[in-house]
Amino acid sequence: MSDKPLNLVVFGVDSLRADHLSCYGYKRLTTPHIDHLASRGVLFENAYSAYIPTTPAYAAMLTGMDTFTTQVVALGHRGQLDPKTGKYDGQLTPEVKTLPEILRKEGYISACVGGERGPWRGFDRYAHPPRQWLAWADGRADKAEQLNNVTLPILEDMVQSGKPFFLFLRHMDPHAPYLPPAPFERMFYSDNECRPYRKPKDAKGWKPITKPMRPVFDFKPFAEFFKSWMPSGITDGEYVIAQYDGALAYMDACIARLLTRLEELGVADHTLIILNGDHGETLYDHEIFFDHHGLYEPTLHVPLIIVDPRQPKWAGRRVKGFTLHQDLVPTVLELLGIKSRIKFDGQSVVPLIKGERVTNYTEFYITECTWMRKRGWRTPVWKFWEALEPDFHNKPLVELYNLIDDPEEHNNLADKEPQVVETLRARMLAWIEKRKKETGKGEPIQDYHIGLEKRIGSIATAQQLQAQKGQG
Repeated sequence: MSDKPLNLVVFGVDSLRADHLSCYGYKRLTTPHIDHLASRGVLFENAYSAYIPTTPAYAAMLTGMDTFTTQVVALGHRGQLDPKTGKYDGQLTPEVKTLPEILRKEGYISACVGGERGPWRGFDRYAHPPRQWLAWADGRADKAEQLNNVTLPILEDMVQSGKPFFLFLRHMDPHAPYLPPAPFERMFYSDNECRPYRKPKDAKGWKPITKPMRPVFDFKPFAEFFKSWMPSGITDGEYVIAQYDGALAYMDACIARLLTRLEELGVADHTLIILNGDHGETLYDHEIFFDHHGLYEPTLHVPLIIVDPRQPKWAGRRVKGFTLHQDLVPTVLELLGIKSRIKFDGQSVVPLIKGERVTNYTEFYITECTWMRKRGWRTPVWKFWEALEPDFHNKPLVELYNLIDDPEEHNNLADKEPQVVETLRARMLAWIEKRKKETGKGEPIQDYHIGLEKRIGSIATAQQLQAQKGQG
């Protein structure tokens, strides 16, 4: 093996819930190529996105810092106020360094495909694939192929430079709208998605609908958004879930093309490969349909796979210990043999791989600032959270789940176990005060109101509903 520094490729996939990857035990074979990738490296069974949604998740992933250090908590991160323009710049503070900035000092060149500014600050080159956000009228979405078309020339240029490189890819295929192209749109669904709810007289081929679309379209804030990319007259929610799974399978095939190109260019055996999700996705879970908000497990639990070509003995390992996004940067630096004076909030997962430590966390702070603000505390047994304003899904202001007895979080025990609620709240508040003292900064979620300015669903409707709930 050469002494030349390892290259780094990170697949930072948007909206990728771990339990829909076949290598994480899903019933459908959605990700055969990612499964093969995992068989060559280490799969982390309990990787979590602690700060929902996208922007704070990627901020932690690319800085090694938590939400207190980055102060990034919302989808629309404001950043610093420019006194000349009177506008916020959307950027991280200068003292928070990103992974491409750290690697540049070590001679790396870098490129980011699918992200810009904010948490993606510091890359040498940015590229933006077209056709990443489509409606039904636009036809089927070739998101991953468009990403490949943009990425492959960049990859080839980086290899030809002879310098070590860092390539970060933000795949959008699992992000709604789910519109995978043929044959993936029918790979996991053979029924008529528009069949009647009630059994017709001629019932040949008719199946009962267990996940009706009526409640999906009854949720007014997102109804028009859903109608914009779902087939007219759809009645069966299983069809939409099959579209999500088909999007995973399609993306998986396109990722295989990138992995093949690494081999063709002769750098696969000298490239560290990481696959991670920024957050998961709620599909037909908890009456939060086809989006990524709420602090339930489908949104927090993400895949993490690390393949180091110098470590064949790691092939096929599965690590049960808990890891968070902020662990990624210190892990990468350790694997690349780079020492940094930065005191990261996260810690390397290499000791977990080697069996030198069981877990990186026994409990951790969680937040959500997408359509509502919530904060909470997760342990291996309990998960507690509280809403900082009314929940527009009509969820309780306080939720508590026993994750051992109720892993799918159906039985809210907040009223039955008030002592557990208070114990977890006290631990959360103590940790918050500790982080405020350590950073000299406030709790960022308290400084934000809501992220409803972002374009998804009928935002005006969502804002009106929030205002109504705030008055009620």
